[in-house]
Amino acid sequence: MLTRPARLCTLCARGGSKGVPGKNIRPLLGKPLLAYSIEQAQSSGLFDHIAVSSDSQAILDIAHACGIDLLISRPSVLADDTAPKLPAIAHAADMAEQLSGISFDIVVDLDVTAPARTPDAIVGAVTLLEQTAACNVISAHPSRRSPYFNMVEQAADGSVHLVKPPPLPITRRQDAPPTYDLNASIYVWQREWLRQHHTLFHERTRLYIMKETAPDIDSELDFILVEEWMKRRRVAGDGEG
Repeated sequence: MLTRPARLCTLCARGGSKGVPGKNIRPLLGKPLLAYSIEQAQSSGLFDHIAVSSDSQAILDIAHACGIDLLISRPSVLADDTAPKLPAIAHAADMAEQLSGISFDIVVDLDVTAPARTPDAIVGAVTLLEQTAACNVISAHPSRRSPYFNMVEQAADGSVHLVKPPPLPITRRQDAPPTYDLNASIYVWQREWLRQHHTLFHERTRLYIMKETAPDIDSELDFILVEEWMKRRRVAGDGEG
């Protein structure tokens, strides 16, 4: 009998991608992109099961070769270009419970397009959820642009103004209130909350703040940047994500 919460990791990887065709299994430094997230989940030592959900048999075959035993065929309605991701995660969690016979307490989704995270970051995000009253945790890093200082909107008349005007003028970005970019890397839920709610933000949502890291891969340029980032980190021996 477990003396800790039962934890599931999900990886949802569609076969289709317009920005980078076949990106989820495209080789990155000699390995399919998907393999990085699988290995990070395995190395974290947190999970009772890791499930890969996909509409692509090629993706499921690679997941199996990486040691994944919960392979979930995602319905096409949850895998087209307009499908939101939360229903796919919820479907993967439901199917993983059916296949494993386990009622999970914690569900962690790792976005396959963010291979630069580390196992320590996954542990940190899960620890934040389990040691607080949070219903879910989202990973982020400090913003490159501040809505209080150098992020603007253009009105219909062409005038330009700050996205979030500060109460007093700010002359240096460093003096602006801290803001964060969601980095599409780690999502953690209390299982029951994920079952009942299909929105990401709640009063009990918390941020797990990571150091600035490589972008998630949505374009060919992103792929090049991530590959170069990971090459340099490998040479430097820096394991931080």
